[in-house]
Amino acid sequence: MPPSPGRSGGSQPGRRNRRRRRRLRTVDETSAGGLVIDGVHGLAAIIGRLDRRGRLLWSLPKGHIEPGETPEQTAVREVAEETGIIGRVVTAIGTIDYWFVAGNRRIHKTVHHFLMDAVDGELSDEDVEVTEVAWVPLGELDEVLAYADERRLVRRALSLRDDGDHGGVGLARSERLGARPTRGSGTEQA
Repeated sequence: MPPSPGRSGGSQPGRRNRRRRRRLRTVDETSAGGLVIDGVHGLAAIIGRLDRRGRLLWSLPKGHIEPGETPEQTAVREVAEETGIIGRVVTAIGTIDYWFVAGNRRIHKTVHHFLMDAVDGELSDEDVEVTEVAWVPLGELDEVLAYADERRLVRRALSLRDDGDHGGVGLARSERLGARPTRGSGTEQA
């Protein structure tokens, strides 16, 4: 005869099931980064990282805000660390927030993104957190970037540049689409 709910092996009324879900600690994290553009060649520097399945996913460079840093300072520092390119912030282009689980933590991440002009440096993938870096034509970012929320921000940033609202840094659409991707360690010419 099978055990009844009040006997050992069954659940007891008024008691929680012993197979409770483990409780995850919730953590808030804030990062900054952005879209850094070589306006002369109509290219953007992006980073590639391997996901858990070993796929290379392209995204905008970003990282944690350090104590005492503003989001703008973090964006410039992280772009330089992850791509080798030194950028100058032009304007904020938006904030993305999302949730994920890592280890025993449920993380709510907020990332502040900025439009930046590349002012110096050479493309480099020396950062250990980055698998690859690439200069990609602005017109191809929508096809290359892995995350829909970043693609939306890039479209917003490019429309700001096209409108010429920021000191004439905009490029004509034909100039953006005419360049070809240049990927690698920065030794290639655009």
